This record gives sequence, structure tokens and C-alpha cells, in this order.
Amino acid sequence: MIRARLNPASHAEIQPKRTVGVLLPLPLAGAYDYKLPPGVDAPRGTLVAAPLGNREVLGAVWGKAEGTVGDNRLKEAVPLDGAPRLPGKLCDFIDWVADYTLNPPGAILAMALRSRGAFEPETKRIAYVRGSVTPPRMSAARVRALEVASDGLARSVTGLAEDANVSAAVVRGLVTAGALIPTELPEFAPFKQPEASFAAPKLSEDQSAAATSLRDAVTDAKFSAHLLDGVTGSGKTEVYFEAIAAALESGKQVMILLPEIALTVQFLERFAARFGVRPAEWHSDLSQKERRRTYRAVMNGEARVIVGARSSLFLPFPELGLIIVDEEHEQAFKQQEGAIYHARDMAVVRARIENCPVVLASATPSLESFVNAGQGRYSHLKLVSRHGVAQMPEVRLIDLRRSVDNGSLTLAGHDAPDAEKKAQWLSPPLRAALETTLAAGEQAMLFLNRRGYAPLTLCEACGHKFTCPHCSAWLVEHKYKKRLACHQCGYQLPMPSSCPQCHETGTLIACGPGVERVAEEFALFFPEARFAIASSDILQGPAETQGAIRAMARREIDVLIGTQIVAKGHHFPQLTLVGVVDADLGGSDGDLRARERTFQLLHQVSGRAGRAEKPGLVLLQTRNPEDAVMQALARGDRDGFYEQERSSREAYAAPPYGRLAALVVSGYDGEAVREIARQLGKCAPNARDVKVWGPTPAFYALLRGQTRERLLVQAAKSVDVQAYLKSWLAGRKVPASVRVAVDVDPVSFF
Repeated sequence: MIRARLNPASHAEIQPKRTVGVLLPLPLAGAYDYKLPPGVDAPRGTLVAAPLGNREVLGAVWGKAEGTVGDNRLKEAVPLDGAPRLPGKLCDFIDWVADYTLNPPGAILAMALRSRGAFEPETKRIAYVRGSVTPPRMSAARVRALEVASDGLARSVTGLAEDANVSAAVVRGLVTAGALIPTELPEFAPFKQPEASFAAPKLSEDQSAAATSLRDAVTDAKFSAHLLDGVTGSGKTEVYFEAIAAALESGKQVMILLPEIALTVQFLERFAARFGVRPAEWHSDLSQKERRRTYRAVMNGEARVIVGARSSLFLPFPELGLIIVDEEHEQAFKQQEGAIYHARDMAVVRARIENCPVVLASATPSLESFVNAGQGRYSHLKLVSRHGVAQMPEVRLIDLRRSVDNGSLTLAGHDAPDAEKKAQWLSPPLRAALETTLAAGEQAMLFLNRRGYAPLTLCEACGHKFTCPHCSAWLVEHKYKKRLACHQCGYQLPMPSSCPQCHETGTLIACGPGVERVAEEFALFFPEARFAIASSDILQGPAETQGAIRAMARREIDVLIGTQIVAKGHHFPQLTLVGVVDADLGGSDGDLRARERTFQLLHQVSGRAGRAEKPGLVLLQTRNPEDAVMQALARGDRDGFYEQERSSREAYAAPPYGRLAALVVSGYDGEAVREIARQLGKCAPNARDVKVWGPTPAFYALLRGQTRERLLVQAAKSVDVQAYLKSWLAGRKVPASVRVAVDVDPVSFF
């Protein structure tokens, strides 16, 4: 329920009612006119309870009323109790994002109001402190409880019971006896404040130079964009921690964006070691209560540093002084559903609106950021070597076309030829390197960016392939769960014992490897080794993911076998070997960024090796060792690869030298979708330096039961793509059963 309370001036009855435009968090074209109660002033951003039909919704005062509806017909919008207000710069940011992405501003506002409970009056919680009464009957448990309570801190029943190592019944008995007296506390304990000088590190010369530049930018309190470009293990985090320290010293708030929740565990611990406390968190895995607490703390300025996912961009910071986007190249920063936007690009926009610096950090920057730095739009801060004595790992290519077992290897744990016959995914050179690493007491990582046991199950008798009934995708076998699953929509079915088409039994075979199958083969050759599988199918949620990472850091695991969640952001000092099972996977996805993404991912996972005193080795298994991506990785020539990609993009006027936008037409009625897509293709306006491709079926032509068609706009950089799209779509009638989504600056073509 939305609570609102009037607090008009004493002479309110004689004052006229003011009309305002109220933006509602709904996909509507714009603000609606409402009148305010007499005597009430509500600046832009003020949150109100606004009638809409037969219900009341949360809205925000957005500006002046259009005045197209008579005052006597307007409904009344009432400011919420306490008059909470979105910062004016956040309102400006919402308008900018809506205009750029061609989304209704209300749809963007909805992302800024995701914790509506934060605007409710804060409730109180009851805690207990030591009273003056001592009960006549005192057990040992009661004595312990009262001794703990004597420190004067207010605790809940369960909190005191835990601290005193007694039962909750003992504490409740003391409450009944009057030995503990109740007191009211705020609903949430306040966030502890990070200390800028808690544990300042000793930086290298390169780190100090970069840190000084960032500190100066924070002190200047003006917009500036910085690409913090450092090799893996170079200490980029420590550098931008110095910028955070400068922001804290200036009384400013800080927003840190990470691409995945799985990256937060070690980051939070490093932050706490540097600043004394963990930062506040914001991501989808928080409970509603935690979200309410964090949102409120950001809004009132209590939370000074927030680390979170892309949705953190829309939090109501009143004193934002620094934005950091870590692993800025990551595709996970792109919101692909609902209101489509790229958090990295929007972070730069919000920094410009807030008039504060933004830092984009990566060992493998996006080509867009790399070019912006090269052209002087961003300052380019480089860390060219690893911190301390650590050196970059050696990278070798294993040509799977020629790698055969010559019988000279004696592998740990077995001497039977049967194991060699079953080997399919781990080549002899990789197995030999694993044996050497494990014998030395060091750790290894095996990487394959494919979940499950096998990506395809088919019948070798009739050729039937198991596909999802709702998506144009194969069902992935998950051997541990004994299920086939679609990784696009979540559809599952038990692993069948016979073919549903020819009904033969014993004919179903798994094709290709996933991480579970790689783990199975690893266990065959190294039965004594301790290993863990790290993928989103095995690790349920951030807690389990963080548990696996901690186990690896404590050396409770010898080999970590995982997908991309282990590829970046983690520091394991004893990890000296990385084996990439299939380096070719993803390198030919058919879009302009496929090679760039492959290079970034493999470079990042390679960077997990040799991050401390011991040297690292990376083995890339490939069937195409002559490919430019493989050669650049083997030579360690990142900038050479980037220059090659840059030249290719420039030649084809592709981003960052041109503009792209996509229209994705979708719906459950396939023929209606195809017809609307054809009509859109025919009525595309002719314009200089603009080409329209399609319509054509999307990569996943069927997704979650919906047919999907794509049209692609390619334009010169000077073209106002938004104006072109608005002209194209203006007045086009689309039936309610069909949706046309606009994706400005697409990063994938699925």
C-alpha cells in the first residue's frame, strides 16, 4: 500500500491547486496531468500517490502539466509521507536513457523505483538491554546472558541467545522477569562507513601514476572518462580504490558496477581489507528487505559506496562523485530484455549528467573504449606489467589435428589402455601438464564455456535430435541431474531411456562436451585429485559460487573445472596452469564482435595463471591454430589484434566507426510476426548513409514459444539513428499480439 500524508499550510484552503505532470512507472508515452493538494509544493522528482483508474500507483512529479485537461477533471496526486524525492539529476538521466533507447520514460522510471517499500515509513524493531532487576533464580545460562547484556548493546532475543550461547527461551524468561527491558531501534542497522585511510597499500610506480590521475579527477569534481587498461594481475582494483578513497574524503558517494554477482566475493573481501568494511550491495539476489534497506540508505546518503549489477545505475544517489565500471568489456552489462540499454555506455552518460568522473577498467577493453582512448575522448591509463614479482603466463597452442598419444606418457592414477581409448577432450599434452602441476602441489583450472554434460543428445538409430519445443535450441544433457534442459527458456524433461521417435533403447548418445563431461574425463585420469565444477547449473546462487571460490583460495580444491564464471576477477596465488578445452568455441558466431569476445574471454581466463611468485602456463586446445585470435594470444600481442579488428571495423563502417540498431519483432503468432516484419522492411525510409537489412529470422527464431524476426539498421556515425527510427515507426500499427523491440547499439544478434 502506498502511504501519503497531507501537510498543507494553515491557509491552504484559500490557495489554488497547482497542476503538475506526473510520470508513472508504466510503459506510457509520457507524464499525465494531476493536481496537487492545496498549499502543497512538489518539485521535480517528488514521489506521489496517483490515482489511475480504480487503483493508486506510485509516480513522480516530472514537470509542468500540459494543460489539455480542465482542472475540474484532474485527479489529485498526494506526496508520500515524508516527501521522498528522486534527485533531479537522476530524473534527467531517466529522460536521457528513454530518449536514446526509444523506450517510454515511464519504463525507465520503473527501473529507478524497484524497491517501493523503501518509501514506506520505517518500522521499528524491538531489542533488549540489561535492566536493574536480577531474578531470584539464576541458572548458569541466565548468568551468561546477563553478563553479555551488561555491555549496554541492544540485542534481539535471537541475537542475545546466540552471543551468550543460550537458548531463546532463557532470554525470553529474563524478559518476563524484568531483567531485560525492551527498547525501540530503527528497522535496519546503519551501514558502517568505509574509512579512506584504513589500509592504504604500497603501489608500484605505474599504479601510483594512474592513481594520482584518478584522485585528481575526483578532486576536480568534473566529468571526465578514464580507461584503466592493465594486464591481468596488474592491480587495477588497487588503483581505482585510491579514487574511491578520494571520493570518500570529499564526502561523495561511489557506484561500482560489476558484470556478474559471482565476481563479488573476492571483491568484497578486498574492499573490506582496504576500507575496513564491506560496501553496500545491489543486485537481484538480495531479499526484498535487503533491497529496501539499501535503497533507503543510498537515497539518504548513508550508503557511501555501492557495488552492484547494471541496475545500480538507477539508484537515487544524492551525492554521486565517482562511477567505476569494472570488466567494462563484458557483454553482461547489456540489458537484453524489457528496456534495452548498455550499462557501460549509460554509466558514462550518468557521470556526465552528475558532473563526476567515470573509470572503465579492463585488461581487455571493448574496442569502442579502446578507440575512444586512442582518439583522446577518454584518458588512457596503462598498467603494462603485473604487480610485484608475478609475470604474465606463457601461452601455448595445442593443435588438436595433430596431437596424438605417442605412448610415452605415464599418467597419474592409471596404467590401463582403456582410459586412453576413452579420452576425447583432454589431449595428451594437457594431461601431461596437469600431472606435472598436481605433482608439484599446485593448482590448475580447466575452462570450457559450455554448461552441462553434452550440448546435444541424439539417437544413433534414427538420427532424432532432442530439441526444445519452445525454442530453436537443442536440449542440453545434465548427467548429474539426469535431465535434458533448454538453456534459453528453462524447459526440462527427465533423461529418456528410449528414443521418442523410433522407440529403440540403448541408442541415445551424447554429442560434444560440457563441463560435466570434461570433469568425468578428468576424474578418469586423475582419480586422487580434488576437483570442483563451477557453472551456474551446479552452483545454485551466489552463496554456492562464493563457497567454491573460497575453497579454491584455501587450496581445498586442486583443479577447478568451469565456465565463464571462473574466467575473470579471481585471484588464486597457487594456480599455475590453465587449460582451455575448446578455444574455438564462440569464435565464429556470425556477428561482428565474435572474434573480439573470443579474444577477451580467452585472454581473461589465461590471466588466472601465474598471478603470484610461481610462473604460469596456459594451454589452448584448438583445431585452428593459424587463426588470428589464436596467434595473438600465443604471442601476447593484444594491441596488434585490436589494431587488426579496428581496421576491419573501420573498413566496413561498423561500430565504433558506424551505428547499428536492431528491430526485433516477436509474438506467439508466427505468421503475424513475419507479416509485420515484412511490412516494416517495405516501409523503411530512404535516407543518406543508412542501410536496412532484413527481415530475417533471428538466431533463435523461436524463443520461449515466440517467433522472432530481426531487421538491422546500419548507418554512418553522423546519422541521428534515433530520429530515423522514430520516423520509421511513427504511425505504424502493430497488433497487440506482436511486439517490436528497439535495440540501439546491439552487441549480439541472437
